[in-house]
Amino acid sequence: MPTRSSRIVGALGLLALAGPLAACGSESEAAAPLSNVSGSSADSHPEWKQYTFTIGDNGGDGSQELAKITGVFDNAPYKVKFARFTYGPPLVQAAASGDIDLGSVGDVPPITGAAKEYGFKVVAVNRSLRPDQANENIIVPKGSTLKSLADLRGRKLAVPQGSSAHGLALNALKSVGLGPKDVKLVFLDPAAGATAFNTGKVDAWSIWNPQSAIAVKNGARILAKGLPPIDQTSSYYVASEKSLNDRTKRAALTDVLKRLAHEFAWAVKHEDRYAEAISKEEGIPLADAKASLETFETRVTPVEKTDIAAEQKLADAFLEAGQITKTVDVASITDNLLPAGYDSSKLVVTP
Repeated sequence: MPTRSSRIVGALGLLALAGPLAACGSESEAAAPLSNVSGSSADSHPEWKQYTFTIGDNGGDGSQELAKITGVFDNAPYKVKFARFTYGPPLVQAAASGDIDLGSVGDVPPITGAAKEYGFKVVAVNRSLRPDQANENIIVPKGSTLKSLADLRGRKLAVPQGSSAHGLALNALKSVGLGPKDVKLVFLDPAAGATAFNTGKVDAWSIWNPQSAIAVKNGARILAKGLPPIDQTSSYYVASEKSLNDRTKRAALTDVLKRLAHEFAWAVKHEDRYAEAISKEEGIPLADAKASLETFETRVTPVEKTDIAAEQKLADAFLEAGQITKTVDVASITDNLLPAGYDSSKLVVTP
C-alpha cells in the first residue's frame, strides 16, 4: 500500500504543501487584531496541542497567503498546514481519506464524492457577498462564431469533470434544451483545459476565475455566466468524517473554520492586500487578481435548508444526465460545524 503522502501527491494531484504558518515582520504587525480571533489559546485547550490540521486549498481565493498576512493562526493551540489541489474532486477525496481535515470546494464535488460513497461531510458555506458576480463562466475564444448556448450543439466543450464548472455546463445546456449527448464534453483539468482552449482544440470552456477572467481579458467572450438560475455562487466547506466523529478534534476543527472565516472577513475590508495574496498564491499579475477579486469575496455561514435544496436539485440533475450513477441525499452528507446564525460578515475586524 502506498504511504499517505504518496497517495496525496500521486493520486490526488496535490501541488504544494505548506508548513506550519507563522506571520512575521510588518505582516504580523499589520494584522495583529486577528491574532486571537476565537478566544482559544494553548492554555485553555492543552488537549489541542497534539493536532496538526491540514487545510485543503482549491486555489484562487488566496487563503494560504492570507493566513500568513493576517497571522490568524499565530496563537492557535494546534498547527496547520495547507495542501494545494488543482480543483475540487481530488480535495473531496482527500477529505474522505483523512489526508486533509477541511477544505473549500464548489457545488458539484460534494455531489460526485457522495455518489462514490466517500466519507466526508459538508460543514459550512462560503456565501458570495456579490451574488450578481459570476465566479465561473462558459467562454469561447476570440473570433469564435458561436453566439449562443444553442450553438454548442455538436461542438467540443472543455470541462473539469466533477467540478462546479461541470454543473454550470449541464445546467446551461439544459436551459436551451441540450444534454451531454448533444455536445462533445471534453473532460480536462484546468491546466489541460487552458491549453486546449488557447490552441483551438476545443470550441468552448466552462471554467472559473481567475482563469475565466484572464481569458476574457485576452479576448475570449462569455457565452454564459455562472449565475442563478443555472449556477450557484456559493461554495462549500467539507471535512473529514473521521475528524468530525472525534469530539475533541471536532471542537478544534470548529476553531480552525472560525479562524478561516475571520481571515476572509479581514480580506474583504483590505482589498489591496487581498489582491496581493491572490496574485502571489496563483502566480498571476496583480491586475489579473484584481479583475476577479469581487467574485472571491465571501462570508462564511452554516449550511441552510435553501443550500441543501439547491444542492439536491443539482444532484438530481447530475443523476438525470447520467453523470453519476447513484442517488445522492444531500441532507445526509451535511453536518454543520458552526452554530445557527453564525455569519462572518458580522465579525469585527480592523478597518
